Amino acid sequence: MTKFRNTKQKAAVLAAVRRAHHHPDARWVYEEVRREIPGISLGTVYRALASLTAEGLIREYPQAEGPALYDANLDDHSHLRCRRCGRIVDVPTVELPPESLEAIRRVGGFARVDQVFLEFGGICDRCAQGETKPDGAADTAPAGHNIN
Repeated sequence: MTKFRNTKQKAAVLAAVRRAHHHPDARWVYEEVRREIPGISLGTVYRALASLTAEGLIREYPQAEGPALYDANLDDHSHLRCRRCGRIVDVPTVELPPESLEAIRRVGGFARVDQVFLEFGGICDRCAQGETKPDGAADTAPAGHNIN
């Protein structure tokens, strides 16, 4: 079993991810932590995020395009992403029928399926009303827009 060191820097990174009202990327976390620890490096933030993910204290949310995002919400949930502005909100998990998981398992040639991560896409109300510019800034969602 790997033993992880607890450091002031790692604790600050965890606190920043937990207080985020969105799914931050490493750059956002770095800027937040730098206010508390001015000498911290981006590399230290990346290492802390990797360690916290390995320890199961946060989740990494890889992106097809752009940097990985991080999520402190460890409860079972899915994501809803605005295709225009990139904002992501947490939504309750939708249960898939066992026969669907069995079909997916067979098609994929797996012995079992034990994890499901769903992402739904759409256009948020703000973008539909023309309030948000299409910039893909998933890491800049305003406070209070996440359903946690």
